[in-house]
Amino acid sequence: MGTWRNGKGRLTVPAQNGSQGGPQDGSADGTQGGSVELEIAASYGTRRRGLLGRDGIDGALLITPCNSVHSFRMRFAIDVAYLDKELTVVDVHTLRPGRLAMPRWKARHVLEAEAGAMARWGLRPGTRVSVAVPDQVSD
Repeated sequence: MGTWRNGKGRLTVPAQNGSQGGPQDGSADGTQGGSVELEIAASYGTRRRGLLGRDGIDGALLITPCNSVHSFRMRFAIDVAYLDKELTVVDVHTLRPGRLAMPRWKARHVLEAEAGAMARWGLRPGTRVSVAVPDQVSD
């Protein structure tokens, strides 16, 4: 993908090890794989704000470029997945409010979702996700 811009898209997580895949309605509840709503934070202001001031998120937030996050002043625990430049998961962990995560030097993007979501989606290190962005112009 060329230049990232703020906006919305869809995150697709492939089904793992013969799983039947997830729903295509964006909920991904209780299944592995599937497609979920995605918000993209690419500008300084949207990356800085992230999930602050929210009570939750439907789907996920992609922060780019980014290799470390914190959860200071957050209202809920989050799952954090670090992605390399090819959107392959480098590491996944859960971050409780008031914590600072160590940087992942190979990461280029960070994916955030409510705690427990990434386990339901089957997202783990080595998984390669895809992002579909409508009307995205690549440079």
